[in-house]
This record gives sequence, C-alpha cells and structure tokens, in this order.
Amino acid sequence: MDTEEQEELDRSLESLQRVFAGILFCYAVLQLYSIYQQASSPRELRYRAYFMEDIDSWMVISADWVAVLVCSMAIVGLLHNSEHQRRWIWYSLFTGLRLAFFWLYYMQKMSRLRWDVLWLPFGPFIPAGICLYVDYLLTLSSSEVRKLRGYMYAFKAS
Repeated sequence: MDTEEQEELDRSLESLQRVFAGILFCYAVLQLYSIYQQASSPRELRYRAYFMEDIDSWMVISADWVAVLVCSMAIVGLLHNSEHQRRWIWYSLFTGLRLAFFWLYYMQKMSRLRWDVLWLPFGPFIPAGICLYVDYLLTLSSSEVRKLRGYMYAFKAS
C-alpha cells in the first residue's frame, strides 16, 4: 500500500467510529424522549404501559437514565483516544448487562411475551458489545497499518 492508501484507510476507520458514536447518540436521544414521556404521561407509550402494574414510574425513568449512561460511556469509549478507551466500553457493556437483567426480570412476570418490548433489555447492551467489537477491529487494523508503514519506511530507507 502506498502512503495515500494507508492514510485513506486510517480516515475511513476513524469515520466508522464516529458513525457508531452517532448511532449510540440517537439511541440516547430516544431514551431521553422516553424519560420525558414517562414523566409527563406514563400510560401513553404502549411499551411502558405493559409494566405499569409491576414497576413504579420512577424505576422506569431510572432505568432509562441508566440506558443513557450506558450509551454515553460507549460514546466516550469510542471517541476518547487514550489508553483507557476500551475500559469505558467494558463499563458500558457490564452496566448494560445489569440493565438487561432488570428488564428481563420484569418481562418474565408478564402473562405473555411481547415482542415490541424486546428492545428494552437488549437495546443498550447489544450496541455496547458491538462497540467493543468495532473498537477491537479498529485497534487491530490500526496496528496492521502501523506495521505496513514501518515496512514502507524501511523499504524507502534501503
């Protein structure tokens, strides 16, 4: 690969990180909208009304805030360039897993499985796992690009 192709690959990998961060940001905005709707009129959203008998409104709002926190930690992990960036994504993954257990506990109390609420337990958890995988792939690709650069400079020097 020549220098321009390597730099283009670097830019495309960095833009991929920003795309995933944007998707997570959109999900966090959806959760903020859900918090607003739950606070203003709790029975209006159908996927929340299923749980009204089992869960207090403040618990649903708290779970949504935790989902926003999960998304925020994953975004910081994707966009923050430091040695601890992957740690943020792991925190996001484990917090999302706890949130998934919370929702699954209350979903199993329902009389029958509702497919339209299946995104509640897995909504924050799966994107955090995908972000961890994307970060791993980008780290692996970046190390390969660095090796190629080293080979290129060694070739030009000789």
